[in-house]
Amino acid sequence: MLWRYLLVRFLLIFPTVLILVSVVFFLIRLTGDPITAALGGRLPPDQLQARIHEAGFDRPIIVQYFEYLGQVFTGNFGTTLTDNQLVTDVLIRYGTATLELAVFALIVAFIVGIPLGLVAAAKRDKAPDAGLRVSAILFYATPVFFAGLVAKLIFSVWLGWFPVSGRASVRTELALNREGGTGLYLIDAIASGNPAYVQDVILHAVLPAMTLGLAIGGVFLRLVRTNVIGTHNMPYIDAARSRGVSEYRLVRKHAYKPALIPIVTVIGLQVAILLSGAVLTETTFEWQGIGFQLAKYLGSRDFVAVQGIVAMIAIIVALTNFVVDVIAAFLDPRVRY
Repeated sequence: MLWRYLLVRFLLIFPTVLILVSVVFFLIRLTGDPITAALGGRLPPDQLQARIHEAGFDRPIIVQYFEYLGQVFTGNFGTTLTDNQLVTDVLIRYGTATLELAVFALIVAFIVGIPLGLVAAAKRDKAPDAGLRVSAILFYATPVFFAGLVAKLIFSVWLGWFPVSGRASVRTELALNREGGTGLYLIDAIASGNPAYVQDVILHAVLPAMTLGLAIGGVFLRLVRTNVIGTHNMPYIDAARSRGVSEYRLVRKHAYKPALIPIVTVIGLQVAILLSGAVLTETTFEWQGIGFQLAKYLGSRDFVAVQGIVAMIAIIVALTNFVVDVIAAFLDPRVRY
């Protein structure tokens, strides 16, 4: 039954998050206590020990573990050691930037992956199909940071078409932050009514979105191609073909929609790739999001911040996969326990 399937999928969120948070906690604790890792050598030994005792990092590891679990399930991810901010505040402040980049990248992935996948399926075993399959492999296999550096070199340095880094120019950022808003620059720029701000935000977003979106677009391309070809061999397609329906119409009208169901399912998996890819993409383009902050805290060995951000990412991925499972269950009645 549908409700039983959804209940099981929802309940699976908790062990998934628990396992991920636990793995991160114990892996980080293998390096020692976070305060020594972040501030060791910068504080006198007596002050360092006082900070360790105050934070409770000198207590048994199992006590720290259960205390941390209690904090996580109440929404408290700790306080950063290097800049004394609540991790929750960091997530809220910079999460909108990562969300915006993820949406842009998904748009690019859909625009590239779905139409080209249909073309590859329609031209199966011909030259366009072979070229598109090779392109999909290159999109997916190329490291995101390398693709970003090449894109910056070509389109920013050599051609000068797009800005090198950032979410917007300094002038636009100051104006949007002064006016307040959602933190999503494109929406805030549109709300401001200033076309120059909108253009500036879009130009800054093109290269990061293309870099991250093409990697996922390669997955979509191969998935659409495979599923359209599989659907193309179904009996109802043969029946439509026998009635004289053109091959173009068969792909576009009959084989297209059933082939989209696996894409909805795989989106949940791509969210994890989006968030992990965002770390490299945001660092490459100095896009001030969660990925950029995570790299900064890793560099400063602020493992409290790293632990909190990774735990939040685990929760987001688990929730996204649940939402995707719900959508897939409504799209395809065969998806049941």
